[in-house]
Amino acid sequence: MVHDPKFGPSAQTPQQRAWVLTQMQAVIPGLKAKAPPHAQQLYQRYVAGEMSWGEVRQALDSTPAKPVR
Repeated sequence: MVHDPKFGPSAQTPQQRAWVLTQMQAVIPGLKAKAPPHAQQLYQRYVAGEMSWGEVRQALDSTPAKPVR
């Protein structure tokens, strides 16, 4: 397996990234409980190796919040 510097040493495969995401969601429940569909799609792209976690966070941070009505 070739090391991809985009991901940490424990997040090189989709299975490892899924485990990392599960662990992050356990420590930070808001990552799962309040995740809108857009965030869930970004999480799937992270697990698939299409995006680094930094890119996911950047995309989430740049997404405007929906106004409260």
